[in-house]
Amino acid sequence: MDIKQLKFLVALDETRHFGQAAARCHITQPTLSMRLRSLEEELDLPLVNRGQRFEGFTPPGERILAWARTVLAAYDGLRAEAAACRGHLVGTLRLGVVPLSSFDPIPLLRDLHGLHPELRFELSSLSSDQLLEQLASNRLDLGVSYLDRLDPTRFESLVLNDTRMGLLHDPRHFDFDDAPLSWEAVNALPLGLLTVGMHFRQSIDHAFHSRGLHPEPLLQTDAVHQLLQAVQGGLCCAIMPLHGGLEGLTDHLRLQPIEQAQTLAGLGLIMRRAEPRSPLAEACFAYCRARLAPDRLA
Repeated sequence: MDIKQLKFLVALDETRHFGQAAARCHITQPTLSMRLRSLEEELDLPLVNRGQRFEGFTPPGERILAWARTVLAAYDGLRAEAAACRGHLVGTLRLGVVPLSSFDPIPLLRDLHGLHPELRFELSSLSSDQLLEQLASNRLDLGVSYLDRLDPTRFESLVLNDTRMGLLHDPRHFDFDDAPLSWEAVNALPLGLLTVGMHFRQSIDHAFHSRGLHPEPLLQTDAVHQLLQAVQGGLCCAIMPLHGGLEGLTDHLRLQPIEQAQTLAGLGLIMRRAEPRSPLAEACFAYCRARLAPDRLA
């Protein structure tokens, strides 16, 4: 057994396709299949259900896969720890961020890369539940999520500023003065909203309903980029987080503050407590705690 076999197993789980897993590992599909069969023979266990295509893992395969992730995390952690002892951070920091938070990760990643040029980043947009699950299973190093569902016995958190909401619009199609908008004024506009059930949408619905308002959105979608396209195309306006960097994407987007508009739950930077814990996660978490004030993160 070697590290590469475990990497092949994890790649197959992440792609759910033999050919794609082989391409990700820069080997041929026959080589991937041969190495996985060799692992099965060594462990004397069937790991993969095979047909004309990948059909999932056997129950023993699922258990071995969990160990493979743990061993790979320890291996990467060993290399990162050795580099940290030399004063460097190397490897890939896996960061998950909930959609439409007021956290713009790019300045943080830019600062970290400036300090540690060999550091690489893997950035994922995930729901709160997905983010916590992937932190718990060591598929993420750090996460930025709302703290209302956080178990403090399992996760350590650094509280960031509350997410405030504003109205994203294109001034070529909608024009407002500088004053913050009331929710009554927002309710009268053609709106594009995230679909019901998404965390950010829950805060929007609460803001409307607590004032006796019942908006009828012109557009609902679970894709942020589609909301941006609809706003820039003049179809609607959208309620978005302030200070999330969205208005800087083009010259034609503006964010207008809304009165008394913040999300129901606070935002935080989250790290798992259980071992194995990535030295990259610990170093970056400590950097955020020591060097960045909450108002710079939010």
